[in-house]
Amino acid sequence: MRIQVVTLFPELIEAFGSVGLVSKACAASILRIETISPRTFTHDKHQTVDDAPYGGGSGMVMLPEPILSSLDALDAKCAADGEARCHRILLTPQGAPFTQAHARVLAQKPGIVMICGRYEGIDDRVREHCDEELSLGDFVLNGGEVAAIAVIEAVSRLLPGMLGNAESLAEESHTAGLLEYPQFTRPRSFRGRDVPDVLLSGNHAAIARWRRKQSLIKTRALRPDLFERFELSKEDRKLLDEADREASS
Repeated sequence: MRIQVVTLFPELIEAFGSVGLVSKACAASILRIETISPRTFTHDKHQTVDDAPYGGGSGMVMLPEPILSSLDALDAKCAADGEARCHRILLTPQGAPFTQAHARVLAQKPGIVMICGRYEGIDDRVREHCDEELSLGDFVLNGGEVAAIAVIEAVSRLLPGMLGNAESLAEESHTAGLLEYPQFTRPRSFRGRDVPDVLLSGNHAAIARWRRKQSLIKTRALRPDLFERFELSKEDRKLLDEADREASS
């Protein structure tokens, strides 16, 4: 998969791509990360990429020309390799919330390009050249690089060959609409808390049932918004009723 990033700080993205599983995926040609700086396409000695907003106001706004020229250059790279242009994503607090479901959609695309804003934002005319807008949540960052790294991390781990144990993806939080069940490892007893006996029983059916119950309990308690949207099966309702009886006894 090809991932391109338009950023004033390519070193942030490149540093992330040089460590961990992402680095291994790049070395194995599972993933290709390319960066480009809008400063490359400026025409003054200061490499100016921003200016004061029309109408007044605080802060500076990123100029449209260097960003769109960056996109043109990245498109040319794709064309030279016989590939279509990458799916264009503007990273902005105004975008749709990025979710695990969206990560799965993006992982199916041959390539994506993300535009990282800085300062007070980007000239609005850039929007019409993007395919979609994404946000990490209802908060504001200094720039889009952290969001780009988060998207790379979430999307790349879904690519075939990225993880050693692909089965683990099926049981992670948000994959099936629920939070993941609690996990334990050695030691069996630690600071007064023991590993649940069922996990030591070797009874795989009982373990699966316990894990499902814990996922339901955790999602209801910690993410009522997710729980409200989740469609409970008859067995799920039975598990929750059982959990409520255990809690009240």
